[in-house]
Amino acid sequence: MASLQIIASSSSSVFSSSSQRIKSSIQFPKLPNRVPPSYNYVPSRKLFEELNGFRFTTPPTFQQDSSSSSSSSSSNTTQQLYAILEAVADRVELHHNVADQRNNWNTLLLNNINMLTLTATAMAAMAAATPLLELKISSTLLFSAATGMMLVVNKIQPSQLAEEQRNATRLFKQLQSQIETTIALGNANQEDVKKAMEKVLALDKAYPLPLLGVMIEKFPSKFEPAVWWPQQQPLSPSSKRRSGRRNGWNEGLERELKDVLEVVKRKDMEDYDRLGNMVLKIHKSLAIAGPLLSGIAAVGSMFVSEGSSWVAMVTVMAGALATAVNALEHGGQVGMVSEMYRNTGGFFRLLEDSIEEEVEEERENGELFEMKVALKLGRSVSQLRQLAKKSSYSRVEGTPTNDEFASKIF
Repeated sequence: MASLQIIASSSSSVFSSSSQRIKSSIQFPKLPNRVPPSYNYVPSRKLFEELNGFRFTTPPTFQQDSSSSSSSSSSNTTQQLYAILEAVADRVELHHNVADQRNNWNTLLLNNINMLTLTATAMAAMAAATPLLELKISSTLLFSAATGMMLVVNKIQPSQLAEEQRNATRLFKQLQSQIETTIALGNANQEDVKKAMEKVLALDKAYPLPLLGVMIEKFPSKFEPAVWWPQQQPLSPSSKRRSGRRNGWNEGLERELKDVLEVVKRKDMEDYDRLGNMVLKIHKSLAIAGPLLSGIAAVGSMFVSEGSSWVAMVTVMAGALATAVNALEHGGQVGMVSEMYRNTGGFFRLLEDSIEEEVEEERENGELFEMKVALKLGRSVSQLRQLAKKSSYSRVEGTPTNDEFASKIF
C-alpha cells in the first residue's frame, strides 16, 4: 500500500509539472475587457446573410442607372405609340361609320330626286291635256324642288364623299398595322412617334369629315392626285447616304428600282392622269346638265296649256332627261369613280416618293424594300426584276417600249 501511494503521488506530481509546462508554453492573447469606442465592429455581410436568410440588394451603379433610364425612355415611347394607336383605331371606326352614312345619303337623295322629276313630268303631261291650274302649279313646284336638291347634291357629291371615307378607313387601318408592327419589334424611338403623329395629321387633312369650309373640291380645274402622307423635308448633305453601311443595297438594286419607277411614270401615272381628267370632264358635264334640264322643265311647266303642245313636249323631255342624267351621275356614282382615280394617282405618287427617298437615304434594308415594292405592284420579286430588265433594254437599245404596265393591281 505504501508503495502504491508513493507511485500515485509521484505520478500526480509528474502530471502536474507537465501540465504547468504546457500551460506555460501556450500563451493566449489577452483581450480587452471592452471594445474601444473608436472601433465599430461590423460582422461579415455573407455571414449576416446566411444567419438571417436574406440577401442585401446591391447598390445601383452608374451602368445600372443608365440601363434604368434607357428602359424608362423606351417605356415612355411605347406608351406614346399606344396612345396614337388608340386614336387611329377610333378614326378607323369613325370614318367607317361616316362612309356608310354618306352612302345612304346618295341612295336616298337619288331616289327622291328621281321620284320628284318623274312625278312633275307626269303632271306636266296631264296639264297639257287637262286645263287644271293645280297640275301646272304642282308640276312647277316639284321641278323647282328637284332643281334645288340637284344643285345641293351635285355640290357635295355623296358618292364621292363615301369613297373618300372608305379610302380614309383603309389608310388608317394601314397606319394602325404599321404602328402595331413597330411596337411588336420593340425598337421604337421618338422618331417613330413623330412620324406616326405626322401621318395621322396628314390623313386628317387629306380626308376631312366636315362638309362646310374644309370639304375637298369636287370639281377642280385640273385633275390632281390625292396626297395623304407628310411631305418629306429636303435632305442635307450630311444626312445623305452613309458610306460603309449599304444595308442590303447595291448599285444593281438601285438601278432596278429606278427602271421600275421609269415604267410607273411613263405608263401607269400618265394613263391614270389621262383617265382622271376624262372622268372629271364627264363629271362636270353631268353635274351641270342635271339641274339645267330640271330648271328648263320647271320654267316650261309654267307655260303649259291645253293648246301648247310643243311647250308640253319640251317640258316632258327636259324632265325625263333630267331624271336620266341624275340616275347616271349618282346611280352610276361618277363621283366615286373620280375619287377612285384621284386616290390611285396618289398611290403612284407615293410610290415614286418612297422609291426616290429610299434610294437616296438607304434607311430600310434594300432586299426588304424591293419585296415591298413588288407586292405594292402586284408582282413577285422575279417579275419586278424582269420588268426592270425590259425597261433598261428598251432604253439602251432605243427600241419602243411595250404596253406593259408596272402595276397589276390598279
